[in-house]
Amino acid sequence: MDSAYEHKFAFNEAISFMVNCETQKEVDYYWEKLSEGGDEQAQQCGWLKDKYGVSWQVVPTILGEMVADKDARKSERVMKAMLQMKKLDIDGLRQAYERR
Repeated sequence: MDSAYEHKFAFNEAISFMVNCETQKEVDYYWEKLSEGGDEQAQQCGWLKDKYGVSWQVVPTILGEMVADKDARKSERVMKAMLQMKKLDIDGLRQAYERR
């Protein structure tokens, strides 16, 4: 939006987008592209900010299945592992899920 008045609008976490990825290759690709010139260091759980300050969460689709598992222990282990990650790692999540 362009106007005669100078506005200093900034993005915050109230506006965010999610990218669902089937593979780690997709997670890595979108993480790299979206974080170029942005801030990936200050976030966890797959969150990053792009160069415009927009928040994105890059998420493997398998995460939803693991977290929704009927075995609460598996779900809990996956959540605990995810909280330790910045960029989400499918193998790391699977290891937590399968307790390896």
